[in-house]
Amino acid sequence: MRHDHDERGTRRRRRLTQAEERRLRRFEGIAADLQAQGYERVELTVGLLQANIFALALAVPLCVGATFAFMLLHPDVTLFFDLRPPQLAADLAILLALVVTHELIHGVTWGRFARGGLRDVEFGFVARYLSPYCTCTTPLPRRAYLLGGLMPLIVLGLVPLCVALAAGSPPLLAIGVLMTLAAGGDMLVVLRVLAHRTDAVETVVYDHPTQAGCVVFER
Repeated sequence: MRHDHDERGTRRRRRLTQAEERRLRRFEGIAADLQAQGYERVELTVGLLQANIFALALAVPLCVGATFAFMLLHPDVTLFFDLRPPQLAADLAILLALVVTHELIHGVTWGRFARGGLRDVEFGFVARYLSPYCTCTTPLPRRAYLLGGLMPLIVLGLVPLCVALAAGSPPLLAIGVLMTLAAGGDMLVVLRVLAHRTDAVETVVYDHPTQAGCVVFER
């Protein structure tokens, strides 16, 4: 998933890469075909500001709650993190690897349900935000899209948090908190899809090729 909006939540004008232009043309072609078949197009994209506010609103209660629970369960474990440069460099490398893994999990999950498998999944990098991203280039069933959106949160966020609380591991606690926060934008998109109520019999969800969020097609 990706975030290409400005601070007011509107689409930021920027030069698209050739891959993005190709995906956008494919998206508009498939969207036109679906609309010709009687599907209604519903935009469910989100802005960078929205995603950041959502992650921030999640941050304080999550960090406080998880840390408090950890201290109650493991009062003899000291929550100390090495801030010396060598360790900080290693921590940064681990964080970058986790961010890449986050996108790979999106891709593997969506590829499981996409018509063309992993061939319908593409990865890229937004230089402006120094952020990798993953997108599915074909429409997905609603449940499949939601599952792919939530899997990084589950695998990299919630599971490490649960293991950290059970095992008393400060590093896993830090990973769980950070990667749950990193999934803030994903959670916002998932909530928008879940909040969209419809009486449609058929629904597919198409990850937007250049913006954060998706487009729902229903009839």
